Amino acid sequence: MHKELANAIRFLSIDAVQTAKCGHPGMPMGMADIAVALWKYNLKHNPQNPHWFNRDRFVLSNGHGSMLLYSLLHLTGYNLSIGDLKNFRQTGSKTPGHPEIDLDIGVETTTGPLGQGIGNAVGMALAEKMLASKFNKTDGLHPIDHYTYTFLGDGCLMEGISHEVCSFAGTHGLGKLICFYDQNGISIDGEIEKWFTDNTVQRFESYNWQVLEVDGHNIEQILEAIKNAQEESSRPTLICCKTEIGFGSPNKAGTSGVHGSALGEEEIIKTRDQLGWQHEPFDIPEDIKLEWDAKEVGFKHNSEWDLLMNEYSKMHPELSNELERLINNKLPNDFEKLYEEFMEGLVTGDQKDLATRKASEICLNFFCEQLPELVGGSADLTGSNNTYSSASSEMLPDNPQGNHIFYGVREFGMTAMMNGMLLHGGIKPYGGTFLVFMDYARNAVRLAALMEIPNIFVYTHDSIGLGEDGPTHQPIEHLVTLRATPNLNNWRPADITETAVSWKEAITSSNTPHSLILSRQNLPFVQRTKEQISLIQKGGYLLSHEKDADITLIASGSEVQLILAAAKSIQHDGFKVNIVSIPCLDKFYLQDRVYRDSVVDPDIPKLVVEALHPDSWQGLVNLNDTIIGMKTFGESAPASELMTKFGFTEENIVTEAKKLLKK
Repeated sequence: MHKELANAIRFLSIDAVQTAKCGHPGMPMGMADIAVALWKYNLKHNPQNPHWFNRDRFVLSNGHGSMLLYSLLHLTGYNLSIGDLKNFRQTGSKTPGHPEIDLDIGVETTTGPLGQGIGNAVGMALAEKMLASKFNKTDGLHPIDHYTYTFLGDGCLMEGISHEVCSFAGTHGLGKLICFYDQNGISIDGEIEKWFTDNTVQRFESYNWQVLEVDGHNIEQILEAIKNAQEESSRPTLICCKTEIGFGSPNKAGTSGVHGSALGEEEIIKTRDQLGWQHEPFDIPEDIKLEWDAKEVGFKHNSEWDLLMNEYSKMHPELSNELERLINNKLPNDFEKLYEEFMEGLVTGDQKDLATRKASEICLNFFCEQLPELVGGSADLTGSNNTYSSASSEMLPDNPQGNHIFYGVREFGMTAMMNGMLLHGGIKPYGGTFLVFMDYARNAVRLAALMEIPNIFVYTHDSIGLGEDGPTHQPIEHLVTLRATPNLNNWRPADITETAVSWKEAITSSNTPHSLILSRQNLPFVQRTKEQISLIQKGGYLLSHEKDADITLIASGSEVQLILAAAKSIQHDGFKVNIVSIPCLDKFYLQDRVYRDSVVDPDIPKLVVEALHPDSWQGLVNLNDTIIGMKTFGESAPASELMTKFGFTEENIVTEAKKLLKK
């Protein structure tokens, strides 16, 4: 029966790719036997309740083989029909070319960019370990007890991110992470031995992984390896599965020709003969359907957990209530009240000059105290990013309950792991680095936005105000690219008040990630009315408004102080000035036209000041308006000298404003 179960996966994949006339049949054909061993005999899941919290997580890191996943979801009983498989890669389909997160049908994460899936999986396994250490009790009541399984290929292991996250996983002893390496030796360009000769076994053993080697077409060997992996609690496991890409295709198996192209009608006929599958396209015999159906066993697993949770609630009521809150992603009942008190303290308290990175730390001291699920860290820049709060404790291999993670110099890996932690649930992650190093993490930031998951990215040292470290460390174009990313809110606050609001917006977001763009240099406290504070969440607002104003000065972050100072000089010359702070241009653009025009009058001259590339502001200004920004790289020099050289001074702003007023 194993052969028939595997062939059901193979031919659903073959037929779907052929119908679409594009796709990747080779991997599903080669990994079908591995899929049987895992999904039929080991994976703990419930097709009737895909959101069940204690399910095993499955991540298809080699996401181009998406039809393998769709076939499994259909066969095991998820809400994915034969019609959906026939609609593979079509407009509005549940079965896009690469998996896109849809937990209602069992897709845990979006994959396709190779290596990110294993990064997500490490994050999921880390979240499981952290939550288990907090909620599992010595009386045998373990509400958090599941594995994270991952399929990955040669391409995933070539990507640098795999080194980052697999090294991290080994260091932290993520014993419930089990990965299946599809070792078929073929990529798009052909036989990988020409360019990929790593000793994978030694590589992963050096990471502190258990490594097992099996014939990827021998189900008994695979089952034994899974058993050994499950018994190894102190190390993650890599199961190296020697497979043949396109298994069963007489003329294309073992070649790059089956990697990313449909087999073709003639070859499909020959493959059916070769594998003894004499059924029409998309036709699965009833006995195979019944054998694959996982609804009954999934319901049993789910029900057993429900009974355990009932007992847990009686024995540990406070922990049970807290776990339920985290599972449902709810804030504590008194959160809003405590936040208002915190904000009141900021406004009325010591109003000294602060770098917004330091202001962010003060905010974290409050938020981490109220939200134990807020788990953060930094890519080896903790002291510079100010990501360690007074409520932080170090998350270490022997202290998984800690809430501060030392990610090491792994910006990309950190971000992909954060995505995985968030997808797992029960954890609200944040992670820091310098804004200029966001480039390393860019694709994972993009996937957070694409998946609509509310991750929190802390990016400090936000402009040429960084100073002496020079142009390699001074971001210029970075915020433009972040602002160009759909469904990503980027906050560049001017002081501690705007910083607190940006943190609140990030923490309470349900489907939009946020980046917090923070200064290295100290910035003055800005006085505001209660109404102005309430408008910060709209992304932009008036700090000062005059009837029949002659000009509007606009800035974000550290440059707000400059336009406030420049406005006084311009007013002294008899002109009326509106002053606008826009800490989040993305949110401001989302406001209705009436509000935007009330803040930035379209009929009067506008001057924008931001010590970054100016292109983000083109949607707000006219051709005759002026933007003082950066169109070159910076230099290595004290920040004050750089600001003067590149025109970010009160004097230059006044000069440029007067040019506008004369037009």
